[in-house]
Amino acid sequence: MSPNWAEQVTAVATAIGAVGLLAAIGAAVFGALQVREARHNRQTQLAADLLRRWEEDELVEARQLVARFQTREDLARAFTGYRARNAHEAFVLYRELDYFEQLGALDRLGALNFELVRLLLGQRLLDRWDLWQPSIDAMGPEGSVYPNFAELAAKMRRTLAA
Repeated sequence: MSPNWAEQVTAVATAIGAVGLLAAIGAAVFGALQVREARHNRQTQLAADLLRRWEEDELVEARQLVARFQTREDLARAFTGYRARNAHEAFVLYRELDYFEQLGALDRLGALNFELVRLLLGQRLLDRWDLWQPSIDAMGPEGSVYPNFAELAAKMRRTLAA
């Protein structure tokens, strides 16, 4: 017995539905790949911007000023004095602190691949945190000033210790 018209229509509709489902799955996979590629490109661009900023004159000037101090305590005393006088040097030094705070905020938001931060900065980030910690502590209660820098340093310390 040959199929009736209802069975034929059902078969054609099922075939069309299957093709549509395959097309939807293909579009979803393609979309997911596009999103992944866009995120990778965004993180690559962000990393390039961060590296560029680290080498810009403003941050180089800040690092040169920091390097003038023999100890982290000397830096903290000088920075406290600069802040009290609202001196230009205070604002130069804030540049480095703000850089690391912004880096920590980007990491906290998931906008930056932490593994990239580890590869690029690693121990240097911990050294800078250790250097700046007395200055940060002098600015306010623990955790209230530059909390993203603090968390990024703690995360780096855990990662490097593992």
